Order: sequence, then structure tokens, then C-alpha cells
Amino acid sequence: MLYPLKFKPILKERVWGGDRLKNLINLTEEGSSMPIGECWILSAVEGSLSVVENGFLAGNNIEELIGVYMGDLVGESIYQKFGVEFPLLIKLIDTNEFLSVQVHPDDEMARERHHAFGKSEFWYMVDSQNDSQIVTGFSKKLTRNEFVDQVKSGGLSSSLKYVGVKGDDFIYIPSRSLHSLGKGVLLVEIQQTSDITYRVYDWDRVDAQGKGRELHLDLAADTIDFDTDPLKLKSLQIEENKEQELISNPHFQVNRFSLNQKLVREFIGYDSFRLYVSISGAIELHTPNNDPISICSGEIALIPASLSGVTLNPRDNAKVLEVFIP
Repeated sequence: MLYPLKFKPILKERVWGGDRLKNLINLTEEGSSMPIGECWILSAVEGSLSVVENGFLAGNNIEELIGVYMGDLVGESIYQKFGVEFPLLIKLIDTNEFLSVQVHPDDEMARERHHAFGKSEFWYMVDSQNDSQIVTGFSKKLTRNEFVDQVKSGGLSSSLKYVGVKGDDFIYIPSRSLHSLGKGVLLVEIQQTSDITYRVYDWDRVDAQGKGRELHLDLAADTIDFDTDPLKLKSLQIEENKEQELISNPHFQVNRFSLNQKLVREFIGYDSFRLYVSISGAIELHTPNNDPISICSGEIALIPASLSGVTLNPRDNAKVLEVFIP
């Protein structure tokens, strides 16, 4: 019988990364001089497949599990659409500098160019500095040619829309939207399973040899939707022990819970796995006929689609994100 699954985290070195992720997940990376910018807590990206760390399925990766359990693990309709590729990538991100200004293709573009899915994503801010910012698009309308000219002349940064962020803010970033993440932010990212990024501008960063990272101006210019307004950063008043829907679209739905008592979630009538990501505090997850498991800050648990529900039992106060495909 399937049971709630936990996975080994996958650390990713990034030039803009910070030092909080190692402490958050209580890991050390020996022999590494690069900062850790990302921790992939559930991934089906080729070369970075998440591996189960609990129960009798420990040591199996997510692709192997779907190959065996199919719809019982992810949901019948999801298995029919995605096969053995888990459809979501869940990350923790910690920034010490601005990420590159970038854009991601939609499903159609990614399929034509890369034989892959596109990338729409969602950010939930766990923590930030007082001066932390994100880029949510352009501060004024630009045409494709104006955009290209500004990038080539080094003037793009003055045409970007900068917005301050704080803990518990969140934002949906659909594909084809120009964006960037600033320094001092710790967040949870929920996205389609895709690792396709077109860098537009990297703040003139160079490595020890004086070489900058690869940019993809032509691809990005073809991808950006220049007709859209800047993205909207949102924040909700936290309500205790209630479901608070943050985003729902065909790619994923994200709910937030702030818990100080038990909460029962029933999944009858749904055809999807459920993911629970602890933002803060510890939570025990109880499912029928299985031993409970616990997740602490920065950890994730997957509830297979074949299970009828879960009881969330917080230790003191806890905040958790619930993710599934509606």
C-alpha cells in the first residue's frame, strides 16, 4: 500500500545564492566554495530526480515510482497526460544577489523549441530583508525593438518595475512574463516541471576569468508578451485553521494553512496527489492505515492520489502550503 512520501533534498550551487538553505535543511556541502541558491525538494527534471528517503520505497526515484504505481500515485488523469514525468518542480530559493532578468516559454513554445513543457511559476516569500525587491515586468510599455535596443545599450535596468517584498507575500509568474528575484529573499517556488530559462540581463556579473553567463536575447525577445501589465504581488490576512486559496490554474493550485490545531483534509472526488510544504514549524501527517510522518520547515511530503485524506497535526503553530493539480 502506498503511504506519504518524503524525499532527499537536492542542493544547487548558484552565483547569486545565500547561506540559509544549508542551515534550514541541516545539511553541509563539503568541498564547495559556491553559495547554495536552490534546494530542489521535489524534482522530476532529468539528471535531478528526487529519491524517496522513508519507508519501504526508500531509494527509489520519483520516475520509478510513477512507472510502478501510475495513477494510484499521481492521479489517473495526470498519469494519462504526463506519463512517468511528475508535473511539478518544488524548490526553496535563497538569494544574496539579484537573479538574472529572465523569461520562460509557454507550453507551445517549449514543445516546438525544446520538446518540453513550458514554465509558469509561483513564489511564496518565507522571509526577506527590509530592502528586498523583485522585478515584475516593465515600468513602461516597450515594443520588441525598444526592448532589444535597451538590452544592447545597457539601459534595461531603468525600464524595469521594482516592487518591495516581505514574508508571506506571494506572486504568480505566468510563462512569457519578464521577471527577476532580488537579494535577501527566502522563498518556496512551485512551477511546472521545466528547466528552460532565457536570460536577458545578468547585472554585468562576471566570473573570476572575467566571463559573464550566457544570455539568450533573441529567444527572450520572441517569448516576452509585451502587451501584459506588470505582475501583481499579493498578500492575504492570515486566518487560523482555514484553507486560504492563493492561486488556482490548470498547472497547479496552492492553498495556505496557518495551524494551531488538528485539521482534516478529505480528498474524495479528487484525482490528484497532494503536496505539503512546511513554511514554518513542524506538522505530523496522519493517513489511514499508515504510520504518521513529520515535516519541518523546508520539508515536503507527497500524499498519493489513492489515499482518501490526511489529518494535519501541528506542533504549536505551523504554516504549510498545500499543492495539487485541480
